[in-house]
Amino acid sequence: MERLFKFVYKYRAFFTFLLLQLFCAWLVVENNQYQSTRYFNSSNQIAASIISTSQGIKEYFSLRDINKDLASENASLRKKLDDTNQIIEEIKLAQVKNLAIINRFDYISAKVINNSTSQYKNFITINKGLDYGLAPGMAVISQQGAIGKVKSVSDHHAVLISLLNIDDHVSSKIKRTGHFGTVQWDGSDPRLIDLRYIPRHVSPLVGDTIVTSGYNAVFPEGILIGVIKEVKLSEESPFHQIKVELAQDFGKLAFVEVVKSNLRAEQDSVEVITKGIQK
Repeated sequence: MERLFKFVYKYRAFFTFLLLQLFCAWLVVENNQYQSTRYFNSSNQIAASIISTSQGIKEYFSLRDINKDLASENASLRKKLDDTNQIIEEIKLAQVKNLAIINRFDYISAKVINNSTSQYKNFITINKGLDYGLAPGMAVISQQGAIGKVKSVSDHHAVLISLLNIDDHVSSKIKRTGHFGTVQWDGSDPRLIDLRYIPRHVSPLVGDTIVTSGYNAVFPEGILIGVIKEVKLSEESPFHQIKVELAQDFGKLAFVEVVKSNLRAEQDSVEVITKGIQK
């Protein structure tokens, strides 16, 4: 131990220089969007191969839970298929030519190869990228509920900004009342997320279901986010303070589905045109 201290002391100038260089690099990546994006894209390829090995070992010991989730997902998909077939038959009977409303979203399944839950800004890496048509801004869900959005992509991988990220927020609503707000993580408990901007005249209840609002072309409407666990309202606040228990345990996340909105470009276009007219 004494030799180690002497070695560190002898080369203290070099170690100080090295620490300062690393700190400067971190500041550049953290505070510049371009450098941050380049960093994510370039590091994904190297990190993915290392992480996938360790993730494979973890998944081996959780195969029972994964198989259980897959069985539940298959049952749910069969029900969705039956419902979709019924809707198609009803539309055919009504002689509706445009089936775009049914094909509004496509779903691309992917495997999680890296996932963090202990940082203020958590990210998830999956094994699909440009080769499957993924692009930044696409929504990501799981069998249990909403997960986040695609932040950056490479040829074979993508990095998602998790719901457990203080910079991410998703338009949502209370399913029982229909009142909408925004869910955003406060950086503390990975099982809880805040539901913001629910006005005081609304009466949210513990146990109420929170789902995506569908007020944008990213997330489908009605994707489960969680259930209300705690509601507070101070005298001077115009909004409730609501804690929502997430439906998805991010510590057990193994597979996700990337949601590709086929009508997003059309919606964005008409909104841009409308705003331009208003100006």
